[in-house]
Amino acid sequence: MGIRLGLICGDQLHWPNPVCEALDPRRDRLIMGELANETGYVWHHAKKIVLVLSAMRHFAEAAGEAGWTVDYHRFDAESEVASFSDLVERACRCHEVDEIVVSWPGEWRVLEEIQGWTSRFGVNVTILPDSRFVCGLEEFNRWASDRRQLRMEFFYRRMRKKTGYLMDGDVPAGGDWNFDKSNRKAWKGDPPAASPMSFSPDGITREVIETVSRHIDAFGEIEGFDYPVTIAQARRALAHFIRSAAAHFGDFQDAMHSDSEWLFHSRLSSSLNIGLLTPVEVCDAVEQAWRDGDMPLNAAEGFIRQIIGWREFVRGIYWREMPGYAKRNGLGNDRDLPDFYWSGQTGMNCLRETIRGTRRNAYAHHIQRLMVTGNFALLLGVLPEQICDWYLAVYADAFDWVELPNTLGMVMHADGGLLGSKPYAASGKYIDRMSDYCAGCRYKVKETTGDDACPFNALYWDFLMRHRRHFESNGRMKMMYRHVDRMSDERQRAVAQRAAFVKRRVDEL
Repeated sequence: MGIRLGLICGDQLHWPNPVCEALDPRRDRLIMGELANETGYVWHHAKKIVLVLSAMRHFAEAAGEAGWTVDYHRFDAESEVASFSDLVERACRCHEVDEIVVSWPGEWRVLEEIQGWTSRFGVNVTILPDSRFVCGLEEFNRWASDRRQLRMEFFYRRMRKKTGYLMDGDVPAGGDWNFDKSNRKAWKGDPPAASPMSFSPDGITREVIETVSRHIDAFGEIEGFDYPVTIAQARRALAHFIRSAAAHFGDFQDAMHSDSEWLFHSRLSSSLNIGLLTPVEVCDAVEQAWRDGDMPLNAAEGFIRQIIGWREFVRGIYWREMPGYAKRNGLGNDRDLPDFYWSGQTGMNCLRETIRGTRRNAYAHHIQRLMVTGNFALLLGVLPEQICDWYLAVYADAFDWVELPNTLGMVMHADGGLLGSKPYAASGKYIDRMSDYCAGCRYKVKETTGDDACPFNALYWDFLMRHRRHFESNGRMKMMYRHVDRMSDERQRAVAQRAAFVKRRVDEL
């Protein structure tokens, strides 16, 4: 009689783990691998690779201490074991295997690979539901199948009712489902900004840093790695956020400032997305902070909405719409991603600050991603596939199930409005209102045409004019088109000429 193999992927490092719960540590084995194909399918940030590999090694160590036999493959660029299939094939050669047990993966390409193992290796493959989510995929599909339009707000309300978070019986606490209008303050230096908890690399992490530094071609800076890499560390980081930043998270969650890379953000998304934290324990902690008076309702609601609202919603969209979703280009974009997205070398201060912060930290908060790097790519007309690959590469929390819908749908509006009812397009005025970036920029945010004009401005109005047939009937954009209509023909030509110049010379700006 053969054994069962349990594959643990690098973004499934949670306890209890469904794979482990399905197997018997006395006779079955776990397999894990640091695989060249996974570190290289996009140009990942060095800190992202360190985070995943270190967390994997810590998980394997903890599993061994809990009585599991773990066959662990460490990174070797020259090894013949470069993919999940290679890892499984080697295990099948070494052992008599009856069954391979995996948890539902985070990327379509991995699911396709797993689904081929029965015919390739002649063994049964069991794919278990991923227990890290509040809403299962079947439940999401049942909800979605009853609707002509899929809107996060209505899904979110369903999740609030299901979980009971921030509910007073059958009604939302405070009388409203959404306090987003209270979460749009610019930060002027008071109250003092907080910082996420920092963790010094232990021996395991230092070994991983050495491996990545010497053997893996990676994006960004590896120095100063301080992410949590164990469940215990991630829980400490969550408690630190509640103590130090949660009270002001809501007010300033959309703010940006050159004096603070974190403001009041938690930096917990990477821990959630690799399994060191679960959405339930995070939402439990946030709700308790609100009930204890340590976090105002607008902050607690805004945080919980990101987790049981957006996070669960985009996962449902991803698995419902793939694989064709990844190829959508609803606005017909055809431009390459500018080189400065990798280097940060641009005179546009908002982009420079955000991209250089990304290079340092493998992190930017949601408004920097949506309204700075994303907004510029949208207005410029970048090919969705290129900007999606960039987001997947450079952020520590980016895995395809969460990155692709957020970028292709929310940022680029390339899915025809499936994810969002309107594009998140804005001129430099929005960035000026929510940050101090414009004060340190060579371009003038109040000007639209001319050599010194903020490039966002002409691109914004040009975007509206170019895509009028897509958006003029959208009720949420009628005011924007009234502004367009008030422009003289001469003004519109000047805007179009400035936009054409920006596109032509974008890497020189």
